Amino acid sequence: RALLDCAESTPIREAARLMNEQRRSAILVRNDEGRYVGIVTDRDFREKVVAAGMDVQHPVHEIMAAPLITLPEDAPVFEAILLMVQRNIKHLAITDSSGMVIGLTSNKRLMTAQGQSPVAMIQEIRDTGDMKHIFSASKQLPLLVKELIQGGARADYLNRMITAIADAVLQRVIKFALDELGPPPARFVFMIMGSEGRKEQTLKTDQDNAIIYEDVHGKSAKSVRAYFLKFGEKVCGWLDQAGYTYCNGEVMAQNPKWCQPLSVWKGYFEKWIRTPEPMAVMHSTIFFDFSGAYGDLTLTEQLRAHLQELLSDRPGLFLYHLAGNSLKIKPPLGFFRNFVVESKGEHRNTFDIKKAMTPIVDFARIYTLEHNLMATNTLERLEQLQIHEVLKESEYQELRQAYLYLMQIRIVRQVTAITEANKPPDNYIDPEKLTNIEQKMLKEIFRLVGEYQQKLSVHFMGTY
Repeated sequence: RALLDCAESTPIREAARLMNEQRRSAILVRNDEGRYVGIVTDRDFREKVVAAGMDVQHPVHEIMAAPLITLPEDAPVFEAILLMVQRNIKHLAITDSSGMVIGLTSNKRLMTAQGQSPVAMIQEIRDTGDMKHIFSASKQLPLLVKELIQGGARADYLNRMITAIADAVLQRVIKFALDELGPPPARFVFMIMGSEGRKEQTLKTDQDNAIIYEDVHGKSAKSVRAYFLKFGEKVCGWLDQAGYTYCNGEVMAQNPKWCQPLSVWKGYFEKWIRTPEPMAVMHSTIFFDFSGAYGDLTLTEQLRAHLQELLSDRPGLFLYHLAGNSLKIKPPLGFFRNFVVESKGEHRNTFDIKKAMTPIVDFARIYTLEHNLMATNTLERLEQLQIHEVLKESEYQELRQAYLYLMQIRIVRQVTAITEANKPPDNYIDPEKLTNIEQKMLKEIFRLVGEYQQKLSVHFMGTY
C-alpha cells in the first residue's frame, strides 16, 4: 500500500482522521523538505493525547516519535524483530538502497512472517502485573529459540534476542521490587556482568549481577545500604524462580560484597588491576564485562571512565596475569587431532563447548583492555580490534566465524536437550553424534584457537 503521511504542522485531529479513514495503525510525518522525520502510532494517540487530555488542534509533531527508526529492505526479518525489541517499538520504516523510505512494517506483520514473536513475548513480560506470568513466559523461550533456529537465525542474533528477553524479565522484576519496597533512598543502577553483560546469553545461564548506589554519608548511610541489600535479595530471588539460577560463586546483588556505593566499586577495580592476585584476575573476567540494566546509568558510566583511567597506565602486570589465567583453558583437541573428552562421570565422552569458546572470549577481552577499548560484546570487541588495526581483516574474520559456529552448536545443543529430550540444558557435546563435516569444522576451529592462544602468550607473557 502507498505510504500514509502528513506534514509536521498537521493538527493531531486531522492525522487521526487520516489513519482512521485508511485503517492504518501509523502515519509518517514529513518536514518542509519532504523528508520523513518521525512517526505517530495508535499508541501515541492513546498515551500522549487521550490519556493526557491533549488539545487535538496541536500540531502532530508534538506527539511524533523521532527520529524515524529505519532498516534496509534487504535486512533479515530477525534484524527487524531485534531492532523492535531493543527500541521497544511496534513499527519500523523500510528504506531502499538510496536510503529513501519505501514502506512500513509492524510487529503484527513480522509475527505473521516469523511465527511466534520475541516482540510479543517481551511485550507480555513488560505489561504483566503478575509475577507468575513472567515465570510462565520464560518457560516458552526454548520453543521460541527453536523456531528461530529453524528459520535460519544466526547465533549472534539468538544471543542478543535471549539477552533482550532476560533484560525484559529483569526490568519487570526490578519494578515489582521497587513497588513493594517503595522509592529507593538514593540513586542506583542494577548492573549485569558476564554473558548477559556481553549480550551473549544462552538458555543455560546463572546470575551475575550487582548494585552500585551513590555515596551517602552520615546517619542515613546504614539505612540506605539496608534498603539496597533487601532490594537485591528480592530481585535475585525472583530471577531464580524465573529460571535464572543463583550464581554458585555468589556474584549477585544480594551479596553484601557486590552491593556497594560507587566509591567502593572504584576501589575494587583499582585493587584488581594494581594488585592482580588470582581472585582479582577471576573477578575482572566477570566484572569488566559490565553494563547497566536499570536505574541511573551515569553511575556505570563513571565506573567505566574510572576503568579507562586505570587502563591508560598500561598495567602490564595485570594483563600478564589475565593472559596467564586465560591460557589455563585449552581447546579440546589432542596432539593427534583427536577430541579431548571427559573420561568419566555423567559427561563421559563429551567436551564442554562453553569452555571451548572461552579462549576466544578471553582473547577479545584482553586485547581490548590493553588498547583501552570499551566494547563488552565479544564480536564487537573483535570488530574494534580490527578497526584499530590490532587484528588483520583475515584474523578478525577467522575469529568471528569460529565464535559464531561454536555458539550456534552450543545453542542448538541446549534447545535440543530442553525441547526433545526434556532435560535441563547443558554445554556438553558428544563428538560421535556430530557429522563428519561438523567434526572436521570443530577440529579446524580448535586448531585455530590454539594458534591464537600462542599469539596471546607471546604478546603478553613473552613465552610460546
